[in-house]
Amino acid sequence: MEIKIVGPGCKNCQKLKENVETAACELGVTPSITKVEDMAEIVKSGVMKTPGLIIDDQLVVSGRVPKPKEIKQLLQEK
Repeated sequence: MEIKIVGPGCKNCQKLKENVETAACELGVTPSITKVEDMAEIVKSGVMKTPGLIIDDQLVVSGRVPKPKEIKQLLQEK
């Protein structure tokens, strides 16, 4: 499972990364987590509002920070 945190590195991006790590730990999975901070790559990814969450090359959340509970549900669907 590959997860990308898309955004310029702001506090919301950091919080999203923490929430993803918490959700993954609670599920007992160890995904590959990558931060995408380059503006050209952010635009290329299709994220119009940051932070964005991409799971296995599919944009699942944009413009907000989901709680670990919601992230767990998204991870379980994959």
